Amino acid sequence: MIHIATQPKTTLKFSPDQQSRFFATARSRVDSYFAQRNLLPHANRAMWQKAIFFLVTYVLLYGLILSNQFGGLVMLSFALLLGSCAAGVGFNVSHDAIHGAFSAQGWVNRLLSKSFYLLGANPYLWKLTNNVVHHTYTNIAGHDEDIELAPGLVRLDQAESHRPWQRFQHIYAFFLYGLASLSWVFRKDYVKFFQAKIGSLDNTHHPRIEYINLFFSKAAYYVFFLVLPIIVLDLRWWQVLVGFMAMHLTEGLALGLVFQLAHIVEGTSFPVPTSRGTLDEAWAIHQLQTTANFAPHSRLATFFAGA
Repeated sequence: MIHIATQPKTTLKFSPDQQSRFFATARSRVDSYFAQRNLLPHANRAMWQKAIFFLVTYVLLYGLILSNQFGGLVMLSFALLLGSCAAGVGFNVSHDAIHGAFSAQGWVNRLLSKSFYLLGANPYLWKLTNNVVHHTYTNIAGHDEDIELAPGLVRLDQAESHRPWQRFQHIYAFFLYGLASLSWVFRKDYVKFFQAKIGSLDNTHHPRIEYINLFFSKAAYYVFFLVLPIIVLDLRWWQVLVGFMAMHLTEGLALGLVFQLAHIVEGTSFPVPTSRGTLDEAWAIHQLQTTANFAPHSRLATFFAGA
């Protein structure tokens, strides 16, 4: 078994120093920005239009494939586009809805967050792993599981043990990124749901309805994206699997690259807690030190990645 050096999963405490001043000042400036420009802090027209675009395009591409009116190569191209569009739905609809960004009305955000089910992912688990754990303990080994990419194969933190083959990870990591959504659909959600802790968060008590949501939504996804195409399309079963893999390799690569570029780059920090479980910085400062903007002047990246 490959050993990964991580911090014990105890509850961490951020420094209270400057917390009130920095966080209050940052929030005040953000509020002033919106007020001075007469903007609402939730979705504007462009954000809604983009959400509709990705959702409609996703459903349309799926329908075109299932119509069985095109040749294999055309349907393969549709599958690649479908994977890109799936990532677009995740970035621009599901993720933002779970963060409560679309509306001041909670039911609107909850409804849109269910778009994750269209991708074979689970919004309840994403809220736990991303909103609660990742955005609290960003880049802290043993707590932020987002930096545990293919443990033993890809080394993202100096706290991890170094392996000889990792000198080539800049080559093979891109292929592993492509497996991100496949792992999500077939493995990640199940593992996260049943493991005792996610980081330091107790993960042993879930509402009963979430057991139903997990298994029913996964089964529905497998039916719509594997069983139905095999039954309906004039393709061999292995050709359907090729299309399914192509879709997920495209989706996974997009997801993996964006996830990594936001935190795992030069200039971001990987804080190490003290033996007492304390951190040097306040939470808000910690968030800035562990997060990076990327491609801020690219309209394409800004459009696709959810900004």
